[in-house]
Amino acid sequence: MSIPNEALQKLVQEIETQAITAQREINVVKAAIASKQRDIRMLELTSTEVKQLSKDTKVYEGVGKMFMQAPMNNVQTRLASETAELKSDISSLNKKLHYLETTHKNSREHIDQIFKSSGR
Repeated sequence: MSIPNEALQKLVQEIETQAITAQREINVVKAAIASKQRDIRMLELTSTEVKQLSKDTKVYEGVGKMFMQAPMNNVQTRLASETAELKSDISSLNKKLHYLETTHKNSREHIDQIFKSSGR
């Protein structure tokens, strides 16, 4: 018993739409991961620069359009917490990327199977 051509075309079209959507989302997630990795590098560089300063050096943080003096410990704590948060975000984005890549691969395999089975 075979599937009618119209139903087969509709099925292939739905699977291909899913594959295209997954590919677009993969590109978005990869861009987000790259952006967050750049942010981590900047935070780590800032952190190493702040650690090299002497303890009595005044440190300022940007608040809107102005700068306010902040204790060095607070600045280091903020930098460390932002870095940890970004690493957590990257971890979750990597999981999402793995899911999307699997979805894309499976969609392509299903399309190939449909074409192989309909070619008989």
